[in-house]
Amino acid sequence: MFRDRLLVSLLLTGPILYFSPQIQDWFSYEAISFPGSDLVAPVLATVLFFYGGAPFLKGAISEWRYRQPGMMTLITLAITTSYSFSIAVTLGFPGDDFYWELATLIDVMLLGHWIEMRSVVAASSALDQLAEMVPDMAHLAEADGSIVDVPVADLEVGQRFVIRPGEQVPVDGEVVEGRSSMNEAFLTGESRPVEKRLGDEVVSGAINGEGVLTAAVTRTGDATTLSQIMRLVADAQASRSGYQELGDRAAFWLTIVAIGVAVPTLLIWLGLGGTSNFAITRTVTVLVIACPHALGLAIPLVTYNATAMAANNGVLVRNRDAFERGSDIAIVAFDKTGTLTQGQFALTSIDVDGITEGEALAVGASLERGSEHPLADVIVAAAADRDMNVSPATETKAIPGSGLEGVVAGEAYRVGRPEWADEVGVASSPVLSAALARADDRGDTAVVLMNHRSVVAVFAMADQIRGGANRAIASLVEMGVSPVMITGDAEAVARTVAGDLGIDRYYSRVLPGEKAKIVQDLQEEGKVAFVGDGINDAPSLLVADLGIAIGAGTNVAIESADLVLVDDDPTDVPRALRLSRITRSKMTQNLVWATGYNLIAIPLAAGVAVTAGIIVNPAIGALFMSASTVIVSLNAMAMRRKSLD
Repeated sequence: MFRDRLLVSLLLTGPILYFSPQIQDWFSYEAISFPGSDLVAPVLATVLFFYGGAPFLKGAISEWRYRQPGMMTLITLAITTSYSFSIAVTLGFPGDDFYWELATLIDVMLLGHWIEMRSVVAASSALDQLAEMVPDMAHLAEADGSIVDVPVADLEVGQRFVIRPGEQVPVDGEVVEGRSSMNEAFLTGESRPVEKRLGDEVVSGAINGEGVLTAAVTRTGDATTLSQIMRLVADAQASRSGYQELGDRAAFWLTIVAIGVAVPTLLIWLGLGGTSNFAITRTVTVLVIACPHALGLAIPLVTYNATAMAANNGVLVRNRDAFERGSDIAIVAFDKTGTLTQGQFALTSIDVDGITEGEALAVGASLERGSEHPLADVIVAAAADRDMNVSPATETKAIPGSGLEGVVAGEAYRVGRPEWADEVGVASSPVLSAALARADDRGDTAVVLMNHRSVVAVFAMADQIRGGANRAIASLVEMGVSPVMITGDAEAVARTVAGDLGIDRYYSRVLPGEKAKIVQDLQEEGKVAFVGDGINDAPSLLVADLGIAIGAGTNVAIESADLVLVDDDPTDVPRALRLSRITRSKMTQNLVWATGYNLIAIPLAAGVAVTAGIIVNPAIGALFMSASTVIVSLNAMAMRRKSLD
């Protein structure tokens, strides 16, 4: 809307400037003359006033309705006074019209508001993204053993439903039959698959692994875990208070000052015996010189340049006031999985007994080649990285919830959970028992390889720390910002990752609803930025003073954030905070200048120095306005020379 009105207003402004006597004097030319040429400026200015000025006129009415006069009120006063006086001059009142000042004022104000609106993101679609996580249909298990597909909305507590491999869980339930593993990373932040067996809970939105599960419905509709997260997102969106821009506050006081000076100026000069033309000219000059050309651009221009700088550094800005709120962040809380870590497992160590590492990896990869389990992919990928020639296993068989068994080079092997060895009565040597203990202490995921006699190898796997995470944490500490890690992972995993990164404070085994509560608790110590990538991070991103999403994360997290790290680089977090500090500083400087120059300009416009022969006419007042706007613009551009590293 602002863009369209700006384009039309610019077209109308051209002829107004061309026919302006003041512009003709300044540039030493004479406009063409034809019957009615003297009406071009007033007619076009009238259209411009009511069309281009409409948003400001409506905004002023709204401000006065809520008794909060500000930017819109001051703009309306300036354009209304300029237009009314100019029309009066056209109709015969002695004096000079202000048509070109009126036109350029409206143009600049529309430009400023258009730039500002460009930085405002559309309404968040986070809730819609969450709703899409739940499948529309569910496999209902009838009493006679048949399976019937029914709408998820028709499921009732106590009914049984089937979850096939690779499917998403439609509602919360409890496993009554089968064994499998489930990917709950989107909901809990837990990076490794979670084993599911009889009596375990399954939550809506989670993805089933390799086994078929039958579960009894425990919660439906608004009571499900996913629905609760949706409610948290909605509550956080509703509770976030609007940021009161510094420009609006400055405009409020400038409005009070302008009115407080303009009215007495008119009355005093009339009382001193001045002509009505002189008194009105002084009054109009006060309003014109006080009109917020510079003030209207002070914030949008800085925001525009900050947004461009952010994009050049891999940061997408989704919320216009993100930089203001990010300037005094005291704590940065990180989600772990997918944020500080890659969210992908890698083989960290192989411990063997009675077999070489290469042989163990080759056998393990042979068995796992046909598996769809994510841990199997890690072993196969590790063998491929070493360019190993892996022969296919024969007689392979998947044991849901345990692992795989098969024959490699004529010998039977099993690969899977460490507990499987105890279940089948296979012993583990002290060396490998110690390896399992180390993996457990670090929170690594262990997979054992065994033959019919004993465990021969332990594969330890862990989520890998994302490149740049160490430098990001060190940079934050150097800036005086405290890093905190919040994760749904186990205590051992959280402790290990925090130790490797140099993070002193962390929270582990945090449920989705608890994350946002922890962020709120941290806010009692200072302003908090939260960095995350998962669905479960959405409430925390909204509750935090500054929400930062990893670009490779879920759409829900991105839609809920203020800033998005396009390159998935944690070092962009301290860069974004540095840019926030620079942005706030430039905004303050611009606002100080845009309002401060009025301390001299407004009294001169009112005529306090008339006895000294100093008279500021409207044309000179317009130059003051223009100079102020240029200074504000140059200052905003200067921030691009600042380094963010």
